[in-house]
Amino acid sequence: MTDLMTTYFENAPVAIMLFQDDDLILSNRQAQCLHDHLHFDPRYLIQMAQAAAKDRNASRIGCSDCAVCQVLNEFSMPVLCGDEQESGYYMVYKLLDDEQALSSLTLKNQAAIDHVRTLADHERNKQTAMHASELERKRISADLHDNIAQGVYSAIMGVKHLSSCPLSEPELKTRTLAIADELKNTLVEVKDMALDVRPSVLDQFGLFAALKTLAKRLQTNSGVAISVLGNAHPEELPRPVQSALYRVAQEAMNNTLKHANATEIDVLLIEHDHFITLQVIDDGDGFNVSEHQAFNGHSLGLHDMNDRIKSLNGIFDLQSDPQVGTTITVKFPVQTNKGSFQHV
Repeated sequence: MTDLMTTYFENAPVAIMLFQDDDLILSNRQAQCLHDHLHFDPRYLIQMAQAAAKDRNASRIGCSDCAVCQVLNEFSMPVLCGDEQESGYYMVYKLLDDEQALSSLTLKNQAAIDHVRTLADHERNKQTAMHASELERKRISADLHDNIAQGVYSAIMGVKHLSSCPLSEPELKTRTLAIADELKNTLVEVKDMALDVRPSVLDQFGLFAALKTLAKRLQTNSGVAISVLGNAHPEELPRPVQSALYRVAQEAMNNTLKHANATEIDVLLIEHDHFITLQVIDDGDGFNVSEHQAFNGHSLGLHDMNDRIKSLNGIFDLQSDPQVGTTITVKFPVQTNKGSFQHV
């Protein structure tokens, strides 16, 4: 080995052992430390790996250099302790040189690998949530341009017309009322947008009040009975969590009103010993979840709900059956004795 290769081999973050036949010829520092910790027999490990490789390759036909056979010469399996319990490590076997019977075993910590995968998943969820937020900002920008700006522009043109044209008193009154109606409609649209983005009642009076205000507005517009109940203390939640819970409830209720033909919606915010849950339950048509993963393409949608909650270390679950209804559950871990969320 060159000096650089030797340095890498000795200081590699994983345990590496090199064998000729079933004799250990070289191992690095991590392998020696792991041997002292687990008290494994290197000869037994390589023989077990070679036996497994022999079984896997028994059905090969003729060739030895094709891409498929090269893959078959490398595989992984768990490392067992003396009591046949998994040690938390797994080994990767690779045949290096068939003619010289050279092979390697690399032992890796499963918990470390799982931790890296968890971090990667968390980062992916954050990126997805950021993308969803960007799409939401674009939607708001389009609404401002297409609806609010056009309404204001129309009112401005109406006012200019009043000052530039001589009008009789009845005509002046009619056009003034029309401008007032235009501005009133624009004001309603602005208020609706503000409620969709982040209602002021959420900051002033908390999550329960915001959910009840939302439910009352949706019930008035739809005629569907909506109740908001629970024993939680949402004022203790971090603001990002409160916002996420509000958006999920809002999205879930809007989905129900648009698609489910429900007669009743229950929103529950319940505090337990170690976690808090939000549930939105309807008695609507229900659907096959596996066939309708994107049943709402507007706003956040189901996938973005899921990713937004996961990015805050929460759990998102959706249960639905045709003719039964739909239940959306969001869960966050909480230390109730401290009134604070973990990892948020």
